[in-house]
Amino acid sequence: MNPAAAPRSTPGTPGDALVVGVDYGTLSGRAVVVRVRDGQILGSAVHAYPHAVMERELTAGPAAEAGSPLALPPDWALQVPGDYVEVLKVAVPEALRQAQAEHGARAEQVVGIATDFTACTMVPTTEDGTPLSELPGLGDRPHAYVKLWKHHAAQPHADLVNAVAHERGEPWIARYGGLISSEWEFAKGLQLLQEDPELYDRMRHWVEAADWIVWQLSGTYVRNACTAGYKGILQEGSYPSRDFLAALDPAFAGFVDDKLAHPVGPLGARAGSLTAQAAAWTGLPEGIAVAVGNVDAHVTAPAANAVEPGQMVAIMGTSTCHVMNGDAVREVPGMCGVVDGGIVEGLWGYEAGQSGVGDIFGWFVDHGVPAGYHEQAAARGISTHELLTELAADQQVGQHGLVALDWHSGNRSVLVDHELSGLVLGQTLATRAEDVYRALLEATAFGTRVIVEAFDASGVPVTELIVAGGLLKNRLLMQIYADVTRLPLSTIATDQGPALGSAIHAAVAAGAYPDVRAAAAAMGKVDRAVYTPDEGRARLYDRLFAEYRLLHDHFGRGGNDVMHRLRAYRREALAAGPAPRPTREPAAVGTEAP
Repeated sequence: MNPAAAPRSTPGTPGDALVVGVDYGTLSGRAVVVRVRDGQILGSAVHAYPHAVMERELTAGPAAEAGSPLALPPDWALQVPGDYVEVLKVAVPEALRQAQAEHGARAEQVVGIATDFTACTMVPTTEDGTPLSELPGLGDRPHAYVKLWKHHAAQPHADLVNAVAHERGEPWIARYGGLISSEWEFAKGLQLLQEDPELYDRMRHWVEAADWIVWQLSGTYVRNACTAGYKGILQEGSYPSRDFLAALDPAFAGFVDDKLAHPVGPLGARAGSLTAQAAAWTGLPEGIAVAVGNVDAHVTAPAANAVEPGQMVAIMGTSTCHVMNGDAVREVPGMCGVVDGGIVEGLWGYEAGQSGVGDIFGWFVDHGVPAGYHEQAAARGISTHELLTELAADQQVGQHGLVALDWHSGNRSVLVDHELSGLVLGQTLATRAEDVYRALLEATAFGTRVIVEAFDASGVPVTELIVAGGLLKNRLLMQIYADVTRLPLSTIATDQGPALGSAIHAAVAAGAYPDVRAAAAAMGKVDRAVYTPDEGRARLYDRLFAEYRLLHDHFGRGGNDVMHRLRAYRREALAAGPAPRPTREPAAVGTEAP
């Protein structure tokens, strides 16, 4: 270990200090207990959110409790903030118990706790941080709940933000690749104002969940520099002007001053101390350091010891977030943002991403695979994903005759358009499930290559791709990414990347290391160049990528707006309600009606 990176001794626990990292994902929260001196994970536990993601119905509130949950419009994704607190009450004590049982760890050795969260995930609250959904009479108001990162119903509001920003020549829009996403703070806030103005008026704080959970732990509300910069349009210490906000909607003019602005804390800093209440929830010592919040993707870079320019980290799960550092600010088309100190101090942090990756594979397995495949997988004691991967791995590049667009959840980068949708081209009566599965795997790799090429062309060269997240277990997928991007592919050497990244920030907040770089050097885990590109396969993928790029530009850049029109037709049909049932049984497909 580099002596400069050695942890400072902690009173009462010299050399044995521990920290806790808590990773809040889309469906669950994970807690880990980590040894400060080397990043060894001693205990871990997961707690699934009881309400999961509310996309079709509001499964919380009085109506749901009475057995009649309210229907939600298309493209909504809500969560219950109390589910996040349950993670502190369940997963943290369980991780401590495991660490004690297996390693003799003691709660009193813990010197700090840090959390990371999906983003942009927004909580509307009162002055004291109480979520509006917990107030009497508001439990059946959808806008009172948390808007999860993949809530895309604010796309029309994002379109307005972008149109007005370009009309006015707002300088900050270039820092976001020219487009603000419907997933972010301003679009979601504008949707709240225009669809439920009474609730908007009752809201005092529009809070990132990453900061709300820190508020619950420490009793202190501190905005983190990461989400404030990437999701909250904070650049050079300023938000978009009051005049700009008024141009969106006169009632929105005070959004920043009245609902959003708050002191911002740098990453790795101490937000406050663990309160007595939070100590009772978690079983941790009262008064230990609580770190400033962070985003699940950005916090993973130090966990993979990827804190230098050129190292792009792809955190691959239900979606993929691409983050990397650069030594200068550049304008990259379609990037999610560039923020000074957005990942580590002293460098510009860049972010891009894909809105659907693992979600797409999961959707196909759930809804597009014949029963025989599921039965075969069950008989062998493997998952359907594993079976399809085996079958797909036997194919030569291009053997399936397909090319797909990975837009089933819209496009985050570089098009920033969540009205786009998925496409599989080339299907015939000979096409099988494994063919489509492989084409979808390849499509996500092509999407990543588009992002990498956009960075390279903008003067932010990518020299190494480092993968974290659950999908790195799929060796075929990893090799496809190496071949498609022609980059050496390293992998994080832990399956707890974000939680370990949070633990690294907890160690810095507790004073065990001078900064995140030093902590990452001691506690980060990575295996270098696990997958390298094969030139023969890479040349074949170049041909398929050329076809992907033609489709990408045709459907994504105005050549044919059919995807947008189909979305509009779908919304109209859903708004009309269920279709009347036929008065008689329809004829079977392929037969003549009597």
